[in-house]
Amino acid sequence: MTTLLSVKGLQASYCHAQALFDISFEVEEGEVITLLGRNGMGRSTTIKCLFGMMPSKAGSIAIEGTRTDAMPSHRIARRGLALVPEGRQVFPNLTVEENLVATARDDEPTKGRRWTLERAYDLFPRLRERQSHFGSQLSGGEQQMLAIGRALMTNPRLLVLDEATEGLAPVIRQEIWNALAQLKRDGLSQIIVDKNVRSLLHLADRHYVLEKGCVVWKGDSQQLRSQPEIVHQYLGI
Repeated sequence: MTTLLSVKGLQASYCHAQALFDISFEVEEGEVITLLGRNGMGRSTTIKCLFGMMPSKAGSIAIEGTRTDAMPSHRIARRGLALVPEGRQVFPNLTVEENLVATARDDEPTKGRRWTLERAYDLFPRLRERQSHFGSQLSGGEQQMLAIGRALMTNPRLLVLDEATEGLAPVIRQEIWNALAQLKRDGLSQIIVDKNVRSLLHLADRHYVLEKGCVVWKGDSQQLRSQPEIVHQYLGI
């Protein structure tokens, strides 16, 4: 398999308070991994570093061998990373269709089928039904679908979701999980931050557990399923 993303020894701080001490993980082409842990353990900070929204103090981030930890966010995005941020952050005064086309990118070759409005609507039929509605008129679940669709319209090679289903109704959560499973079948690499371990065990290939800015456990779904004490100790579930 081809290593798409490699993170080694990543360290980062908020002013004088160190948040990441030693974060290392990899994402292979077509693979889904998770970053697990309680709130405040470094998951979102790691994602900010991946996208150049927060500088790293030490360590390295590389996409297919090219260092990106010193790149600005727009250059990182052009290398194929797309973010579904915590809190969705859709454009409230734009319609669903305008949100989707606002970030669409079609100027570089991408493996597989390209993302279009119709393909996004096929993945999330609710968005087709509400394509003329403003972002502010959507429910939380619909906004999350829109945030995912907007990220996909950049034709990414790696989709990163921060709190993929937080605060959503069970039926909407299942729609999101079904869509992410479809993206995996299509070969799209993903990094998922979420607290729904049961669903992640079915979807993800490998898991990294973070505690106080360090990776304290890593393994595949079978290993995590066979070690419930890890879930209890580090995830508090």
